[in-house]
Amino acid sequence: MSSTPWTRRKFLGTAAAGAAVGIPALATGTALAADTAASEKIALTNVRVFDGRTLSAPRTVVIDHGLIGVTTIGARVIDGKGATLLPGLIDSHIHLENVATLEQLTSYGVTTGLDMACWPRSLVDSLRRRPGLTDIRSAGVPATAPGSLESQIPGFPQSALVSSPSQAEAFVAARVAEGSDYIKLIIDIPGLDQATLNALTAVAHRYGKQVMAHAPASAAVAEALLAGVDMIHHVPLDTALTPAVAGQYASRGRVSVPTLTIMEGFAGLGIPGTSYAAARDSVTALHRAGAQILAGTDSNHTPGIPVNPPFGSSLHHELELLVGAGLSTVEALRAATVLPAQAFRLYDRGVILPGYRADLVLVDGDPVADIRATRRIQRVWAGGIEHAPAA
Repeated sequence: MSSTPWTRRKFLGTAAAGAAVGIPALATGTALAADTAASEKIALTNVRVFDGRTLSAPRTVVIDHGLIGVTTIGARVIDGKGATLLPGLIDSHIHLENVATLEQLTSYGVTTGLDMACWPRSLVDSLRRRPGLTDIRSAGVPATAPGSLESQIPGFPQSALVSSPSQAEAFVAARVAEGSDYIKLIIDIPGLDQATLNALTAVAHRYGKQVMAHAPASAAVAEALLAGVDMIHHVPLDTALTPAVAGQYASRGRVSVPTLTIMEGFAGLGIPGTSYAAARDSVTALHRAGAQILAGTDSNHTPGIPVNPPFGSSLHHELELLVGAGLSTVEALRAATVLPAQAFRLYDRGVILPGYRADLVLVDGDPVADIRATRRIQRVWAGGIEHAPAA
């Protein structure tokens, strides 16, 4: 099936012409004493720690100068009272907007956000390295074909339009110069042709950049696999991935970011030829094939897009949908912690170990027994700075 109109409209991105879309700042979402908290040493006692596989017996975790420490000497003690301590959550597919977006993400325990399209560079740079807020990485401007709906966005950079393999070098070099952390390709049918996709992927890999592919239809998935991209975002809404195609993800080491939250939303619009069952069953097939699956939401507040998963809270819904598609609770938690940290080469987070970033979420209950427990957030630390959780 050809791409439905939403799949080509979705990358109106985070702000047409790069303008940030304002959302109200959360009264409860402010960093707590950000000027001094980073240097405070805290001992979190009596917490059960998720170690990537199970929950530990109650123990102590130290926050020391923004990192997980070792010794409790000189630390202020906070009694966790048996609550569960998770690594800061990672959303592998968002669309950045402004500082209020970071506030909202942090308040829901999402301490790392991986942006999949945002411009201009000045906006992206303004959201990097904000103490006490969600740490971000970004693709910057995605590659798309001339004549696509993305190319018609007011202010869309002409340098992002790629019509032939010969333009791949210039596109990737420009993104690298702008500081993009990875390269994003929008694969819609019709859109970038296979030869151009192949060239963009090859050049990105030569520059040492991973390649993200927007592929929300079966035909787009086939092209992404053929091009050799690193991660395929979305799963088809037209027909479920077959076991054979799912097996290609696993055998070729391709990572899936299904974004079931937004797929569920678009399926609910009643667009002919779309079905949430196709998306859910695709994740089931990927899981059975042994493919790596990461949690991502496609959170956005983009005007003109009919489905807008809220920042932060939607990641908790994504975990529930992943469990509904066949992942265990442990696998779902790993999909939002250690696995994206490894997949995106963020080797300083995703687990709670000495020397790692003190990105931490304290929740009431046992998310290994019931994934919905991740919603019951008591406290959040981003880089060692405490941030008030959402009400």
